[in-house]
Amino acid sequence: MKRYLLAFLKFSIPLGIIIWLLASVEPDQLAALRGRPKNWGLLGAAFGISFTAICITFLRWYLLVRTIDLPFRVRDAFRLGFLAYLLNFISVGAVGGDLFKAFFIAHEQPGRRAEAVATVVVDRMIGLYALLLVTSAAIYFSDIANPTPALATICTMTYVATAIGGLGIVMVLIPGFTRGSLSDWLAGLPRIGGLIEQLLTSVRIYSNKRLVMGAILAMSMVIHSMFALALYLIAIALFETTPSLADHLIIVPLSMVAGALPFTPAGLGTFEYAMGELYNYVPAQGPGDAIGILVAMAFRLVTIAIATIGVGFYWACRREVQEVMHEAEEAQLHPAEAT
Repeated sequence: MKRYLLAFLKFSIPLGIIIWLLASVEPDQLAALRGRPKNWGLLGAAFGISFTAICITFLRWYLLVRTIDLPFRVRDAFRLGFLAYLLNFISVGAVGGDLFKAFFIAHEQPGRRAEAVATVVVDRMIGLYALLLVTSAAIYFSDIANPTPALATICTMTYVATAIGGLGIVMVLIPGFTRGSLSDWLAGLPRIGGLIEQLLTSVRIYSNKRLVMGAILAMSMVIHSMFALALYLIAIALFETTPSLADHLIIVPLSMVAGALPFTPAGLGTFEYAMGELYNYVPAQGPGDAIGILVAMAFRLVTIAIATIGVGFYWACRREVQEVMHEAEEAQLHPAEAT
């Protein structure tokens, strides 16, 4: 019963947010958008760029897996990548796409669960830090003049978070930091100790793979820049006057950080809300006639269309997928037995 209640809340909350966001759009704005001709060529280009960026994320994960000598093929990365991307949208339990990928590899490689989990943890950590780096660089080179107090706060918080992340990377690269009394004390903290221990284990596994980590970080920055470009193309395809590409390099990564918070599946609702707010804060000349919420929702339709590719992979190996999903759910319910 509890599981079904959590599943109901998981989907009803983002649905409520989206309905509320749509209700905040003026009817005449929606009417103007419906009556305006759309640039389908640019929309198609946005789809192609988004699809390419998502495929690069699969290759990024493949590189992480092969670096620690786990048997893995490129086609496996795409098969599991599309399945996981689909699960981010439709999973009704506690098993999201990242957890599914980790357990699928561990299912095929018994005894190497720590390494399998590490590939997903490091992939997510580097991806999030790349978001901050792209945003910080965009803010610095945009040289925003006379920012509003809200925007100045956002910029400062972005710089601080990027600096803290950079300091954390430097610290974990210090020999012995991930082992010893300090790491043992951190791993023993109540509630968060298990998560910290998992992070430290992941760092240990990749501590000597610095060249690969640099390549993964560079790939991640390219991916996030491509998503910003895709959203910019969607904006100019739908509206006459929009924030610039430089503005989108600030708006989109920050919105994706909001969408990465584990509150709703695939960031549904939180990403759209952040886009709507940042469209008003970031552009010095205002958003023009563009509406950030609608641009974000158009991009959401693009990602959902890409996620449907995972349906074919699901039906091709649905029995194995169901077994892994059950195993992951059991591990969530009984974590001590899964270690």
